[in-house]
Amino acid sequence: MLYRKLGQSGPSVSALGLGCMGMSDLYGATDRKESIATIHAALEAGITLFDTGDFYGVGHNELLLNEALKGSKRDNAFIAVKFGAMRSPDGGWVGVDGRPQAVKNFLSYTLQRLGVDYIDLYQPARVDPNVPIEETVGAIADMVKAGYVKHIGLSEANAETIRRAHSVHPISWLQIEYSLFSRGIEKEILPTLRELGISLSAYGVLSRGLLSGKWSKDRHGAPDFRSFSPRFMGENLDKNLALVETLREIAEEKQTNVAQLAIAWVLSRGEDVIPLIGARKRSQLQDALNAVGLQLSQSDLETIEAAVPAEAVAGTRYAADQMGMLGVE
Repeated sequence: MLYRKLGQSGPSVSALGLGCMGMSDLYGATDRKESIATIHAALEAGITLFDTGDFYGVGHNELLLNEALKGSKRDNAFIAVKFGAMRSPDGGWVGVDGRPQAVKNFLSYTLQRLGVDYIDLYQPARVDPNVPIEETVGAIADMVKAGYVKHIGLSEANAETIRRAHSVHPISWLQIEYSLFSRGIEKEILPTLRELGISLSAYGVLSRGLLSGKWSKDRHGAPDFRSFSPRFMGENLDKNLALVETLREIAEEKQTNVAQLAIAWVLSRGEDVIPLIGARKRSQLQDALNAVGLQLSQSDLETIEAAVPAEAVAGTRYAADQMGMLGVE
């Protein structure tokens, strides 16, 4: 495993993080035993970064991590937690809450569910449009001073918001979607992060399965949230799968597969970029781990980017009603 420093003065974490959302929510049926086995396999492979959210499975994901990381395993884990997204009893989404009192309330429940004394990195899942980011980050900073949080992150924030938050308390990372199919951050957000010395926690590196190399048109309409994603619809899906086939040709020449090529591309973007892998099974995890040792030359990178120009991807990454909550398309 490779390791990368978090922010300017943070600890080293594994260059690949395990995103645990799919073990509890949004991607269909889950297998608790396999999920825990996957977390244990990640630890054994040297992964130290585990990403969760208090709203993943309405608390289920934090309880799952608690079970998987009991005992000495907690000492080897850097736990990043998102908060603020609110759920209804039927699993629906009912807004975000970044008020200072809500921050402290969310954190209290997270500490209990995870069975820990502190959270390694705490971040709002979305910027609350009704609460100045200075107030939200200020509340987390209070929790840093109190010893309940070690580092502060942001998720899906734009460059201006990042600067405002960073002026209140050092931000260690920004978590945002970044992949061959989602490169909107390269224009303004990524340069801002590098100016300020903030790491990038890249999620969606396989574009929710499109870049796995295993998605096919007949899977459209799968009973999960991708059914509502523009990238998985109609002609958009046809165009995107055609791009994947072009990548498959490049991958085969490199004696690898599409998923590993896509992950290796994200890893190649800089020592300050830390991809999150949403593996739900040990087999998926192993596939991702194989990407760590895949070296891409400058010629390889140019070939890949020529095959998948940023503007060639069809459809937005979220449905229209959710795009307005993001810092960048």
